[in-house]
Amino acid sequence: MTASELSGVLRNNVVDLTFTRRRPSSRSPFRRMLCTMSESVLNSVNGRTVLNYLPPRGFQKKYNPAKQNLATAWDILMQGFRTISAESVKINKIYETDAEFWTYFNESVIPMSGDDKLSYMNP
Repeated sequence: MTASELSGVLRNNVVDLTFTRRRPSSRSPFRRMLCTMSESVLNSVNGRTVLNYLPPRGFQKKYNPAKQNLATAWDILMQGFRTISAESVKINKIYETDAEFWTYFNESVIPMSGDDKLSYMNP
């Protein structure tokens, strides 16, 4: 998958995906993430209050992510922007509508403990 393909999916959906970490971790060589770049999710009232989303202000990267096949996404559990290596991405689930995502979030993510979230992120 290319960074532009992944970015396109992220702009229109919330995505549960797994990828190989760029920096090795003692926990797992893989990172699982629930993420999006969907304006309708992030700029909604719930996006701003529950997901703590704040649009970036004048942030400019010191490198070209597309040249390195990297896509940027809002990490819903960590509540911040993350860069994902598109070449190693495995998409587990795509939430195609805001309602589908918020139902999943309310029923499955909110009840997670801190340990549950760590287990989710480090498969």
